[in-house]
Amino acid sequence: MRPAHLQTVLDKEFHSAVEGQHTPVMLWGAPGVGKSQIVAQVAERNQVPMIDIRLSQMEPSDLRGIPFRNDSQVEWAIPAMLPDRQRHGEHGILFLDEITSAAPSVSAAAYQLILDRRLGQYTIPPGWAILAAGNRQGDRGVTYTMPAPLANRFSHYAVDVNLDDWVAWAYANQIDDRIIAFLRFRPDLIFEFDAAQNPMAFPTPRSWEYTHRALSKFVQHNDVLLETLQACVGPAAGVELNAFIANLDQMPNIEDIVAGKEVPVPDEIDLQYAVASALVGQAIRVQNKDDEQRYHGNILNYANKFPQREMGVMMISDMHRAIGEKIFALAEFSDWAESVADLMLYDA
Repeated sequence: MRPAHLQTVLDKEFHSAVEGQHTPVMLWGAPGVGKSQIVAQVAERNQVPMIDIRLSQMEPSDLRGIPFRNDSQVEWAIPAMLPDRQRHGEHGILFLDEITSAAPSVSAAAYQLILDRRLGQYTIPPGWAILAAGNRQGDRGVTYTMPAPLANRFSHYAVDVNLDDWVAWAYANQIDDRIIAFLRFRPDLIFEFDAAQNPMAFPTPRSWEYTHRALSKFVQHNDVLLETLQACVGPAAGVELNAFIANLDQMPNIEDIVAGKEVPVPDEIDLQYAVASALVGQAIRVQNKDDEQRYHGNILNYANKFPQREMGVMMISDMHRAIGEKIFALAEFSDWAESVADLMLYDA
């Protein structure tokens, strides 16, 4: 399931915990596809805490607690990391990450926590949702087969990689426009993982975020830039990205386009992708400025100049996801939409 749709599912499951209708959710996916990030975004959007427990690093006693003597009885000290109404609040998300990499003895402790929402004397507060994530067997990670009784306590979703969803996230999180443009130009490189090849670095949604960080730190250091990019996304993708960025010296002035000046569209297709992504970034940055509508209108007008109208459709679709429905109120949007109506590709 694509991340945008999973967000809807997980939002519903979180709210259902309050109503007593919650079903624990298990997210499956290869390394780096964004499982943990999806859960974190649900917590952030609902303004609740998320307790992230990495089960692969746990011992059974880390979950069950430590026994201690109280007069003639033995009681258990409840681990402070587990959700507590007084410390953490009435509502939240308990995220059991790397559950398929946990030792069987740890999984047994987690089983009771998931099945009964309790572990010994401890009980999970009613308003807390239980979400889990793990890699699949064959993903070149340390994994154990999930026992059938435990698996039967979850609803299961496979996390797909979707470029449109990643691009929307990237613009919202100020990822470098050049990386977004590159992946629009080479969409197959958003995720490239072959477990049989045993790669150390490879392209994933997560590693492209690391590439953004590397680019911001080393863009002025040409002697090491290529190697730092390769360290994030692998040798082949790193070389391609480096060459793509080097070619951007020929890109037209983006600020002139936003200002409404007459700027020709470059002939090279990679530069067209770069211009389109940069213009979406500018559309975000000019929001709430005095001339916002004029700037947005100029960007919309430029969409009609691309030789391939599909390029304009892609750009305006990304712009809509980034700035919202205010785009529909612009006269330039109506003109653009009429010019591409026969394509029937725009997804409002």
